[in-house]
Amino acid sequence: MTTTKIFVTPTELVVRPCGINKLWSLKNEVRVPLRNVRGATHDPGMRHEPKGMRAPGLRCGNKLAGTFHIDGMRNFWNVSGYENAIVIQLAPGEHFNQLIVSVDHPSESVDLINNAVAK
Repeated sequence: MTTTKIFVTPTELVVRPCGINKLWSLKNEVRVPLRNVRGATHDPGMRHEPKGMRAPGLRCGNKLAGTFHIDGMRNFWNVSGYENAIVIQLAPGEHFNQLIVSVDHPSESVDLINNAVAK
């Protein structure tokens, strides 16, 4: 089941929660200029990383959606389980430091983002 869709325009990365995930994460989408995207990795190991304090959003078992604060960082999470989790690193000064999301095809999504950033 798709929790997040990733789109790349000539100038932006668009991360769009799907279905009820929009409600849980309190976001219709997150848009970031490509010049402020540092890269993406497929990282199922995020399961073991501290998540921080949720505000606002949802945390219920392996479902995380919304904004989480930890060590002075603000991260956007939209994951259901971790096997398909990707981590998108953003430049300082962006609203979020990282976007951690589940996607249907993590390798393809990571390649899409990294190829767009490399241009």
